[in-house]
Amino acid sequence: MQAVQSPIIPIVGEWIRQHPGTISLGQGVVGYAPPPACRDALDAFLSDPGVHTYKAVQGLPALTESLAAKLSRENGVEVGKSCAVLVTAGANMAFMNAVLAVTDPGDDVVLQTPYYFNHEMAVTMAGCRPVLVATDDQYQLRPDAIAAALTPRTRAVVTISPNNPTGAVYSEPALRQVNDLCRDRGLYHIHDETYEYFVYEGARHVSPGSFPGSAPHTISLFSLSKAYGFASWRIGYQVVPEHLFESIRKIQDTILICPPVISQHAALAALQAGHDYCRPHLQDLAMVRSTVREALAGLSDLAEVPPARGAFYFLLRLRTGADPVRLTECLVREHRVAVIPGTAFGLETGCYLRVAYGALAKDTAREGINRLVRGLRDLAHPSA
Repeated sequence: MQAVQSPIIPIVGEWIRQHPGTISLGQGVVGYAPPPACRDALDAFLSDPGVHTYKAVQGLPALTESLAAKLSRENGVEVGKSCAVLVTAGANMAFMNAVLAVTDPGDDVVLQTPYYFNHEMAVTMAGCRPVLVATDDQYQLRPDAIAAALTPRTRAVVTISPNNPTGAVYSEPALRQVNDLCRDRGLYHIHDETYEYFVYEGARHVSPGSFPGSAPHTISLFSLSKAYGFASWRIGYQVVPEHLFESIRKIQDTILICPPVISQHAALAALQAGHDYCRPHLQDLAMVRSTVREALAGLSDLAEVPPARGAFYFLLRLRTGADPVRLTECLVREHRVAVIPGTAFGLETGCYLRVAYGALAKDTAREGINRLVRGLRDLAHPSA
């Protein structure tokens, strides 16, 4: 555990608490609540004396059936003889389940950089070696580089699209190349789809689990945390090859026993509300995104902002020699705006900052991003 990085978000959170009035462009959450029907589901839950016991490790049957229907309808993923769905306590747990199920200590797991820090942490906790493959200048996949990074100990390749921390949306051809590579080399393709609904400007979300023949080697991760405002309820789910189902049941039974039953009832109500509930919130978020993007365009002399057509992040590449962690602390202390330094995502050289806008109303986002622009002009000076 000493080798595992400390999560940066609690550290930045403490700086924010020390400086009241700070606007956070840091943590990746949405600002809206779950569907109102979830409250009704809780009332029904509490009135049933039979719910206060352990339930199925893989999730309530009604919820797994609803998820299977959603996966077929929206993702083109057919749950059945070749793959199974399990409910988890968020997508982070789904990822940990996957790593523990397919690796032995000392194995390699390929991550794309910038990586999602909890993925790197989970791989290290499992006693495995994160093998880091850089994405291109637009934060897109480099399948040839992934192939070159494989070793005899490689067990899985991890991708995230829409991406955290970059906001990049990977193309279908690139995802097919990676999925085919995993099939041909006898590896697992672990694909995180937490931000599946958050796409803009004509970008299209693609589920590798829908590719013909992908079921035996593809592990797909999903979450209600973002789309349904469910972050604290801790409900995610994963689609796994049938031959891994019992292994993952063992892992989940040991760590969790079963996903929180009260949260599963709320999740079932959220799924019944469906994408129609999410759509107006996503439209509002797209407007916030436009505000943030326009403000960041004013930093063109100081920073590169690669296209971010998904999730609710921009990852700035600053033309400065400033230390990103120190710069983040100074932005909070002197300009009352918080971001996340790129070092948390495996970017050890250069100065990168992740800007998150999912939790903010348009006016708050405008004020926050204006503070960031002023702060960067004040603190980050272009290198010679």
